[in-house]
Order: sequence, then structure tokens, then C-alpha cells
Amino acid sequence: MNENLSGTELKRLHRQWRKKPRGKLAIIVDGVQGPYNIGSILRTAAAERVDYIWFAANATTPENSKVGKTALGSDRYLEWKAIESTTEAISEAGALGYKIIALELATDSLPIFDIDLSGDICFVIGHEDRGIGSKALTQCDLSSYIPQLGKIGSLNVAVAASIAIYEIRRQSWMRD
Repeated sequence: MNENLSGTELKRLHRQWRKKPRGKLAIIVDGVQGPYNIGSILRTAAAERVDYIWFAANATTPENSKVGKTALGSDRYLEWKAIESTTEAISEAGALGYKIIALELATDSLPIFDIDLSGDICFVIGHEDRGIGSKALTQCDLSSYIPQLGKIGSLNVAVAASIAIYEIRRQSWMRD
């Protein structure tokens, strides 16, 4: 019979997975302003061990009191920085050795699962309505998208970020 794991069993389960990820993972949040979306992104980032987050172009930061409603304290496990421009954040991430990948519905975007996500990866996640700015988009090494089957053309930004973060980790686990 299938039963819920106890706290100890849950810790053991997660301990085995913590040993598996390879490569660093960072995110640049480009202008996302919805505090509940930011909170959700933070929670996923903490759960999947994101190493660093840049909040660029007036993106809401973890300091916003409404973020905590969905972040549920997960921000304390993350390193982050507010930065004025997305292009500056991309330059910083690139200087740290990250491969910069836009998560954007753009002309040269590839399905996320077709991209080799090994090594140190930094995803750029764009504004809920406008996406990633065109200047920043041209600075990215690659552009990816999440294929969708339904009649809606895009996902909520926090959901898309979660899928991208998970795909990076999934690919590293598959290489074991």
C-alpha cells in the first residue's frame, strides 16, 4: 500500500537527489513584477538549488512583502541581487562562466528539451506580457521555449520558470 513519507523518510529521499545535480544554475528575472509569481519562482529555485538570481529591469525582489505569501521563507536559501539592466546581468553571468539561455517564444528558439543544458546555465526569464527585451535577447547564447499543445500560446511566467529549472536538473540526472 502506498503511504505518505514520514519527515525522516522525506529527508532521506531528498538527500540522495541532492548528490546528483551537476553544474551551477542561475536565473535572470527580467522585469517580472507580479509578487506572487516572484514568490513561486523563489520557492522552485530553492527546491531545485538555484545558485544565484539577478532581478533586473525593475523586477520585484524578495524584499517585497507580498512575495512572502508564495515564497514561504524560501528566499533565505537563495543568493540574489537587484540590478538595473538585464544586459548588465547577462554580462555578469557570462563573466562567471554561465551559458545564457533565454526562455522566450522567439524566431530562433529551440524546444527546451532539445538543448544541451549541461555545464553552468543561466536562464533569462522575461516579463509576463512583454517577454525579454530585444537587446537582452540578442545577448543570450541560445533561446528556448516550452512546447505547448493547447490553444493558449504561453504559460504563466512562474510555471515556465519552474519547468525550465526542472528540465536543467532532469538532464543532469539523466547523465548519471
